[in-house]
Amino acid sequence: MTVLVTGGAGFIGSHLCASLLRDNFKVIALDNLDPFYDPEIKKNNLAMLASWPAFHFNEGDIRQRRVFREIFTQNAVDAVVHLAAKAGVRPSILQPADYFDVNVNGTVQLLEAMAEARVPRLIFASSSSVYGNQEKIPFTETDDVSQPISPYAATKRAGELMTYTYHHLYGIDVACMRLFTVYGPRQRPDLAIHKFAQLALENKPIPLYGDGQTKRDYTFVADIIRGIRQVLALPGLGYQIFNLSSGTPVTLLEMVHALEFALGHPLRIQFLEKQAGDVEQTFADITKAQAYFNYTPQVQLQEGVRQFVDWFSHQHL
Repeated sequence: MTVLVTGGAGFIGSHLCASLLRDNFKVIALDNLDPFYDPEIKKNNLAMLASWPAFHFNEGDIRQRRVFREIFTQNAVDAVVHLAAKAGVRPSILQPADYFDVNVNGTVQLLEAMAEARVPRLIFASSSSVYGNQEKIPFTETDDVSQPISPYAATKRAGELMTYTYHHLYGIDVACMRLFTVYGPRQRPDLAIHKFAQLALENKPIPLYGDGQTKRDYTFVADIIRGIRQVLALPGLGYQIFNLSSGTPVTLLEMVHALEFALGHPLRIQFLEKQAGDVEQTFADITKAQAYFNYTPQVQLQEGVRQFVDWFSHQHL
């Protein structure tokens, strides 16, 4: 089976590529090595993947349909896992046009190329941010998600809608995976756990926006990869949306305490004013994923943070 992974050099993408390669898939990774964070990090991920003969890397921009056409012409691709996107809620407020150009236009270019080449299956990485500031918890896939509170969230909801349109018009099987605060080894340096660990290494204070009581459904990367792989193996999905999370939200302060425990020392905390676009809490109902493919998250926060710190410490020896 041949799988195209867009954003394959990134945090989640590199973990997915490695998982597929270990099970003898042919994997094509597409990435533009965006300088949103240091491209050397992605190059290191690619160097790790390059040892597999079944791995192929294409550097390219998802907004250029010819990039997809070349891949689909040269390879009989069975499925696409679409992870590539401009990420981050707060940066999207500063650069909304760029986010819509990459995340929405880029997804349309992929869908057009898939329709032309008759690629039958797509897994689309959506986000918990589409739920906005819902008071009802936990979040279920049938909830009203018509009020996103950041441009990033709006682009992810737009992607879900566009993938449905192409499922309807061209029969592409689509699974939209709403991912909840993914963390673990190789996590992007701009994300909270990694950023806090780096600040602790530099003996700098940890900025907490708000009072530290906002809640997130942190999900260890291996559980996300396991869920994507399980969906990839399902036949005849049609069009589905699934939450992927731990199903166990914790407060920001609880996450900091887990990081302190893993690092072995307390952190200096600096409380700051809450930022626009941040949601109060995320909490996923994972009943549907459990019913469809027996999704069972296995890594709790303290163990996941310990594994992240082990990796982080090794990087800074």
